[in-house]
Amino acid sequence: MLDILLVTLIFFALLYTLRDTQAMALLRGMILLVVALILLTSLVDLPAFSWIAQNSLPALLLALPVIFAPEIRRTLERLGRAGNFVSISSTDSTGIEDTIRAVVTATTRLSARQHGALIVLQRLDNLEEFSQTGVQLNAKVTPELLLQIFYPNTPLHDGGVIIVNSKVTAAACVLPLSASGILNRTPERQMGLRHRAALGTSENSDAIALVVSEETGAISIAHSGRMLRRLDPERLENILTAFFRPNGKDYQPSLFGKLLASFTKRKEEK
Repeated sequence: MLDILLVTLIFFALLYTLRDTQAMALLRGMILLVVALILLTSLVDLPAFSWIAQNSLPALLLALPVIFAPEIRRTLERLGRAGNFVSISSTDSTGIEDTIRAVVTATTRLSARQHGALIVLQRLDNLEEFSQTGVQLNAKVTPELLLQIFYPNTPLHDGGVIIVNSKVTAAACVLPLSASGILNRTPERQMGLRHRAALGTSENSDAIALVVSEETGAISIAHSGRMLRRLDPERLENILTAFFRPNGKDYQPSLFGKLLASFTKRKEEK
């Protein structure tokens, strides 16, 4: 039973990791190719074709790490983050409260004015490589600052803002776009580059990404490759508080907290 359980767990983890990605289509294509080769070589006597198939399969197995390199790297990164079983208290609680309040106030005003915005809040994973692509600010987080940054046609309104603790470290940052197929479905397929960048950032790190739609003013939040849409200010503040200071204590994500947050998000999405 343990042997079967371990094998099942491996396949489940593989399919769960590759869900909604371009790699899933590649995996289906490879499975169909292997099944077709096995059927042809076993049902029909084709010596030359069988020789080619038998010699090409090992090369195909060696190519798997190259084909699925991004997914393998992302999985290993998630395992590394999940290894943090102990909560780490390193952030001033008052500063976190002020930062969350400022971010919620700013996103509410931006939503009312339909000014597009992309705000990324750093957690455990360092976002220095993304900060270096933007304009360095190192300024205290205030609603007025965020409103000014994302005012249309200003020099810093394109790109994302990265917040570390209580500081806006950089603005107009270039963030990675999502390789997921989630946004290709209705109605998410109508989302633009800000939403794709928010999902991409959440896929490459444990950061929290907030998006304000320029077309509708809707507020969305992305984490771990998943997105919650059409949030009101009260719910947004509750979600941010749960991520950074649950139960009124300084917080960094533990393995149990990540599993609980993932389960809650999947339930809300359904």
